[in-house]
Amino acid sequence: MVQMGPLRDQRNNILAAQHIDGPPFALPWRSFAAFVSSRIEDPALADHVFLTYYDDDKGVHRRYTYRVFGDQVRRVASFLYDGLGVRRGDRIATVLFNHDHTVLIYFAAWALGAVIVPINVEEPTERKRYILEHSEATTVFCWTDYLDEVIALQRELPALKEVVAVGDLSTASGGARSLTQALGSALPFLLSKLEPAGREGALGDEALIVYTSGTTGPPKGVVLSARHLLLDADAIAEWHGFGHADRLMCVLPIHHVNGTVVTLLTPFYCGAGTVLMRKFKAGTWWRHVGEEHITCVSVVPTLLEFLIEADEDVAGYDLSGFRGVICGAGPLLKETAARFEDRFKFPIRHGYGLSETTCYSSFLPDDLSPGEHRRWLTGYEFPSIGVPIKHNEMAILDGTGQAVQPMIRGEICIRGRTVCDGYLKRPDANDAAFRAGWFRSGDEGFSVVDSRGRAFFFISGRLKELIIRGGVNISPLEIDDVLRRHPGVKFAMAVPFENRYYGEEVAVYIVTQDGIPAPSESELLDFCRSHLPFARRPKVVVFGQDVPYTATGKPKRLALKTTLATALRRYRDIQFKEGS
Repeated sequence: MVQMGPLRDQRNNILAAQHIDGPPFALPWRSFAAFVSSRIEDPALADHVFLTYYDDDKGVHRRYTYRVFGDQVRRVASFLYDGLGVRRGDRIATVLFNHDHTVLIYFAAWALGAVIVPINVEEPTERKRYILEHSEATTVFCWTDYLDEVIALQRELPALKEVVAVGDLSTASGGARSLTQALGSALPFLLSKLEPAGREGALGDEALIVYTSGTTGPPKGVVLSARHLLLDADAIAEWHGFGHADRLMCVLPIHHVNGTVVTLLTPFYCGAGTVLMRKFKAGTWWRHVGEEHITCVSVVPTLLEFLIEADEDVAGYDLSGFRGVICGAGPLLKETAARFEDRFKFPIRHGYGLSETTCYSSFLPDDLSPGEHRRWLTGYEFPSIGVPIKHNEMAILDGTGQAVQPMIRGEICIRGRTVCDGYLKRPDANDAAFRAGWFRSGDEGFSVVDSRGRAFFFISGRLKELIIRGGVNISPLEIDDVLRRHPGVKFAMAVPFENRYYGEEVAVYIVTQDGIPAPSESELLDFCRSHLPFARRPKVVVFGQDVPYTATGKPKRLALKTTLATALRRYRDIQFKEGS
């Protein structure tokens, strides 16, 4: 009984962060299976195309109407339930990528009340092993190229019973089963309905465990229920006015909540369509937007930079229905936002959220005038991430949990119905993140109140990524933004390094533009001199070739800091002075 007190308190803290003021809201379905059935059995949607899949490298192009998609989901659910013995609460890992079969596996598992644990195929073997072991996954769906690696891991993991091959092979090696065979015509529909008789699922069932990047330690498993997924889809669809006529395009990896929630679940929720791309390619992006009559695409700032750099002439494409891009999941620079909108004339629907809040928690309002929209994107030190959307509340709090005044920096905190159920088997992380009735994001930010009394929020950086020079917090994003304005700079990332005089000083990692003379260190330092005060200016420039991003487009600043630490150690005892 002594041990139960802290666990009970922790659960209460999570429940408090999931509370939101106002009238209650209830989804109309008892389970995810009931939700899926409401769509695939709707006569108005039967012949409406839900999923279109492209793999440009292999020339693959497949379409699924809602009716056909439902048939395929039932077929996979039959394979899971009767072929593999998957039951409610079982955890199914996927070592896959953007593929139509991946989507079928997700929906079939959720319909059975099972849990998806997505793993990026590019993760190192040890990290795959950690996630499989920590999540206690019983089944893995694995792309054939990684089959040997996963089967080798299976020998070390007693809980992992089944490995299923996904790919173009008709048979699988190493004793693994094959999803291709399961989708073949010989497999009977053993489940006439998505919920097997006698097994009633619930929206509170775990549905998705997403492991965070874990740059400063082992990754943490964020636990999301079916209710979380549908509530955020509800909020996103309502905010942007998505409906049957909309077609979204998914270019972000669906092992991450952005790709999954925004461009898979949200279109399905509102009866729209989605186009799933195997990979993002700047050279074909606009063509697909035009040919598929896309109305919105979810991107990260990195992809905007690639599109700006490609500078494609879009005049020959029919973009009459395109209404712009949703952008988040990484720091957007003011310059990037302005350059994209000026070049292509489509708005950026900037927003903010985390895996721990299911996905998006805020967006810039869609009803802003062009002038207001541009002001909130570029008129302050950072682009605004907008105002809270349905099911969410946001605040800027200090270290004691008290709200700070507008324009004062603190921690961005969120509470509401889309806040996760905590971190899997990580009471230490739960204690740190859920406090005073809020989920504490770890992001530094501030707010500005508009003439209508709405608080617009801004993110100024990760609290753990702040450069603390002489006791003063410096946002590295501000330095990134300045250096990206130099014509010879393709990528810039400011990082701290240890310094005897100020604790930390500022260095910057630079990747130069191709095709033009590369700027020197002294040229870049001189450029910063006219844009930044001395305390915030980089003192050292490190040139490199690789752009350090995660698979979801987030800069790996902490990892880069560690990588450069040895090279920057020789500057530890130098006192940098103005004019020197």
